[in-house]
Amino acid sequence: MNKQYVEKTEGMYQLAGTRVSLDSIVYAFWRGQTAESIAQSFPVLTLEHVYGALTFYLANQSEIDAYLKAAEAEFEALRQAARERDPMFYQKLADVRRQAA
Repeated sequence: MNKQYVEKTEGMYQLAGTRVSLDSIVYAFWRGQTAESIAQSFPVLTLEHVYGALTFYLANQSEIDAYLKAAEAEFEALRQAARERDPMFYQKLADVRRQAA
């Protein structure tokens, strides 16, 4: 019997039957977390879910890595656009951070 652990919905990879993104699992895996600790971080997931997601990632690594890289680039573009729309806000934020340090 073949089980599907990851599904792509509206351009996003999620663990089947949950709202947990595959991104979250992969980034935790990259940080060196074990499947057990990842499962503990997401109470909605079983250990089977996590191993299934990791297996999916490893079987489709080049595709998922490209997907994650594109998502990071999109996030950076949105972040830069926000900074350009309201530079004074980000300057004030930087000032507060400097004062707090």
